[in-house]
Amino acid sequence: MFSDTLIIHSLLRWVVLLTGLLATARAVAGWTGGRPWTGADNRASLWFTIALDVQLLAGLLLYLVLSPLTQAAFEDIGATMRNPGLRFWTVEHPFGMVIALGLAHVGRVRIRKATTDVGRHQVAAVLFAIALVVILLSSPWPDTLNARPWFRWW
Repeated sequence: MFSDTLIIHSLLRWVVLLTGLLATARAVAGWTGGRPWTGADNRASLWFTIALDVQLLAGLLLYLVLSPLTQAAFEDIGATMRNPGLRFWTVEHPFGMVIALGLAHVGRVRIRKATTDVGRHQVAAVLFAIALVVILLSSPWPDTLNARPWFRWW
């Protein structure tokens, strides 16, 4: 079950990035073009937050139940904090992703509360872009210290 969940979590990263890029691009285009907030804009932002929520569930399942890495890390937190690899998986990656999730959800709430269409686009553009930057910085890309492959397959 661990490897299947890890594969799903890895593949969902692309869904999160694609939906985030789409929602951000629509928001930037609407903001700079002064166009109305449409149902398609709303759906793009909704799908981004849904993708993040599903990704979080898969990540929590790995983090709290299935991953032998985090289970070992929790046995000695002091040693974990001195080990950059274990610290990344135990603290930095989950913390960054929760921040990104929070930014996206705050964006959705502020979109609903905005009084103008330009305001909706502006809020979405700024908060979704920041969320995407946090996701990119908190992900284990190839050629980084905690490198993981671009794609995992069965």
